[in-house]
Amino acid sequence: MEPLDSDYEVVVREPNPRARFNWLYVFPILGGVWLLFLLSAAIFQIPITGVIDPIMGLMLVMFFVLAGLLFYALAPKAGR
Repeated sequence: MEPLDSDYEVVVREPNPRARFNWLYVFPILGGVWLLFLLSAAIFQIPITGVIDPIMGLMLVMFFVLAGLLFYALAPKAGR
């Protein structure tokens, strides 16, 4: 009987540096949802005056979140 070949190589998976950019897909999705909301309000003549101020505040906050995520995604790896 032959011995089983139990030698195995440990494969080290290095993280993909481009994977940090996946968080940025949230912003076009939110923009699309906002445009669909505005389009439906225009088509169905829905008053949205009460929604505009909170959304504009949210957009201001999301701008700073976008800037922070860009700094995070474009930062060099700490191990280099």
